[in-house]
Amino acid sequence: MAVNLKISELTVGSALTGTELLPAVQSAASVRTTVQEVVNLARLVPQNSKSAAYTTVLADAGKHILHPSADTTARVFTIDSNANVAYTIGTELTFVNQNGGGVVTIAITSDTMRLAGAGTTGSRSLAANGIATALKITSTEWLISGTGLT
Repeated sequence: MAVNLKISELTVGSALTGTELLPAVQSAASVRTTVQEVVNLARLVPQNSKSAAYTTVLADAGKHILHPSADTTARVFTIDSNANVAYTIGTELTFVNQNGGGVVTIAITSDTMRLAGAGTTGSRSLAANGIATALKITSTEWLISGTGLT
């Protein structure tokens, strides 16, 4: 029984049919379509829009937190400590400050957030039209970079 799976295509060996692989799948072509749909979904970065001070939660992993243009007030978005929210190493949190939005301060509680390139620590400011991504690199350390980030 030979089954070779690639993200770009699915090859089903002659000893195995699509119906043996999955009852709902009738052919290699439909498996290719299903795999491509899963890949496309994996590329999405769901949105969590916030118009108030906000502290991240585990469900924010892999999402972008939007400060909408309708909210012209400066806000603070805080990455919670590993002690409170144990994100997996490799977690990304993306922050977006839409056109016209007030400045967003990206803060961190007791863990460390370093600015990529400079290595400096502490809170960061994200201007309107800015986007920044924080990547968790150890249990208590994040690296942040982006456009409009100081």
